[in-house]
Amino acid sequence: METLALDVDARGVARLEMARAEVFNAFNETMIGELAESFDALGRREDVRVILLCGRGKAFSAGADLQWMKRQSAQDEAANLADARRFADMMRAVAECPKPTVARVQGSAFGGGVGLMAACDIVVAASHARFAVSEARFGILPAVIGPYVVNAVGVRQARRLALTATQVTADEARAMGLVHRTVPAEELDAAIDAVLLELLGNGPAAQGEIKRLFAQLEVGPVTPAVRELTAATIARVRSTDEAREGFAAFFDKRPAAWSRA
Repeated sequence: METLALDVDARGVARLEMARAEVFNAFNETMIGELAESFDALGRREDVRVILLCGRGKAFSAGADLQWMKRQSAQDEAANLADARRFADMMRAVAECPKPTVARVQGSAFGGGVGLMAACDIVVAASHARFAVSEARFGILPAVIGPYVVNAVGVRQARRLALTATQVTADEARAMGLVHRTVPAEELDAAIDAVLLELLGNGPAAQGEIKRLFAQLEVGPVTPAVRELTAATIARVRSTDEAREGFAAFFDKRPAAWSRA
């Protein structure tokens, strides 16, 4: 790949690193395509248990490459629509990946970089990092990433971030739900390893089921349809080989066969 580096270790942790440090890991057409293809492919690999998304250099991701955006601004609406659809498909690939996804945020993120964080399941950030939904500063809006930011922080916080394009600290990002944990930079890898160990100790099929089920749930009344969905899901999963092994391992006081913790 031109813009990404991939390594899969013996535990099944796929480390996917954005490798455009010279432009703060801003993404262009090539990176967008490679991210979408990578998350789709890794989601299908049986030897992959967790995907760790990283950024090389000082920044996690500066969002859209301004040279790419400048080129697109010179195109007609049809060309821009096709390009935006490719971006939307990349965000879909991250958010709907059946494997747990963890963002290792070692530096700041802006615009689409914030969108990538919001699309991942778990975000651990260095405490010095800063974040901004910055599109309005360029006369555009965070349209494609908008649903993911809203899902992460709620409508009112997302609206504030998008309208003001203000920078927030890592602690502020944690308080609003964009980041799950903040640590000093020198403690980032230890914090990531702790999260990976937790994920690797759980049933991989169960984690995929969690992601599929939770994607269908909304905040609000628990309707009869929702109750039936949840009852049918647990009834089906409880009878799987993975569930039987999980209960047997608990009562035998041993690690489950699928545990990599």
